[in-house]
Amino acid sequence: MPRINSPLKPFETDAYHNGKFIKVTDADVKGKWGVFFFYPADFTFVCPTELEDMADNYAEFQKLGVEIYSVSTDKHFTHKAWHDTSPAIGKIKYVMLADPTGEIARNFDVMIEEAGMADRGTFLIDPEGKIQYIEVTAGGVGRSATELLDKVRAAQYVASHPGEVCPAKWKEGEATLSPSLDLVGKI
Repeated sequence: MPRINSPLKPFETDAYHNGKFIKVTDADVKGKWGVFFFYPADFTFVCPTELEDMADNYAEFQKLGVEIYSVSTDKHFTHKAWHDTSPAIGKIKYVMLADPTGEIARNFDVMIEEAGMADRGTFLIDPEGKIQYIEVTAGGVGRSATELLDKVRAAQYVASHPGEVCPAKWKEGEATLSPSLDLVGKI
């Protein structure tokens, strides 16, 4: 399993984005914040609810300078067909990466080899190409885009404010902590 601060591994793949087929590489991700949002498969059950939730919150991610990369082991042609036929998936404006060989899923250690598909894994990548947040859930457990937005805001705050940390349930604008000897045993 990748660890916090491990680097994004090299990849190149096809993707579906805004009505076009494009190529995406690890170099395209670096230099800005990115979320890799792995899901098992197109045309399934929990997956469209998660991807629609991400689509409904995509503008908020964009305001934070974050690009979303949804990833499944389906081909880019399948992503287009799903986008064209599902009202929920039709809302998607972010990049839908195709990973038919499972290379990217293996890079993040979320490939379910015997099923040929990925676990539900979320990875926040910082502008230097390092992982800052990891969440992997069971196949039947959907994720929340608004909870992920809170994690992104906290990670960005900590990255831009050395010496400060965000406590549990932190929301943007709330007080942070500056770890020191004076705080030991007082929180």
